[in-house]
Amino acid sequence: MSNDVTVIFFDVGGVLLSNGWDRESRRAAADRFDLDWEDFQDRHDQVSAPFETGALDLATYLERTVFYRSRPFDRSDFADFMKAQTEPIPESLEVLSDLSASGNYLLATLNNESRELNEYRIDRFRLREHFSMFLSSCYLGVRKPEPEIYEMAIAITQQPAGQCLFVDDRELNLECAVTAGIRTIHFRDAEGLRTSLGDAGVEL
Repeated sequence: MSNDVTVIFFDVGGVLLSNGWDRESRRAAADRFDLDWEDFQDRHDQVSAPFETGALDLATYLERTVFYRSRPFDRSDFADFMKAQTEPIPESLEVLSDLSASGNYLLATLNNESRELNEYRIDRFRLREHFSMFLSSCYLGVRKPEPEIYEMAIAITQQPAGQCLFVDDRELNLECAVTAGIRTIHFRDAEGLRTSLGDAGVEL
């Protein structure tokens, strides 16, 4: 069986874009909207799993974490702030664009994200121009690093695990992908990504 790479999975937050709604972003929101940080963080922790696996929509997430009591700001202000935390990583997006232009690989995301933020980021940064599939936790109902998400990704793409390559910035996610038989690249920066892709036999 060929070991040539046919599928490349990309994490999004921390690789192509900034993290969408991580601890740093939540801390910024707590400061901006004068929230009790410990209370906000505790409430987030209690609902983060259903939020990222599609069982909880954004409106309900906000109701449980912020708007369980009256606030001097409205939901749209807070949701807009959440979306505004996303910034592109231009050099990484250039690598993605080169891969997409080659037409040689099936490109798919493999990321943890809530539905509304995921779809905002896909639209805002025109990711549909490059990816054929969005294997996001909010659609699959399971998050990295749980083994099922890697098994589902392999099954959906219908390619041998050994011909799949996964780019992520978090080592635990990569370790679990390796267990599923997927080849991996630990993302640190775009220059290193180009080099690692070439080492894996990927042509840009």
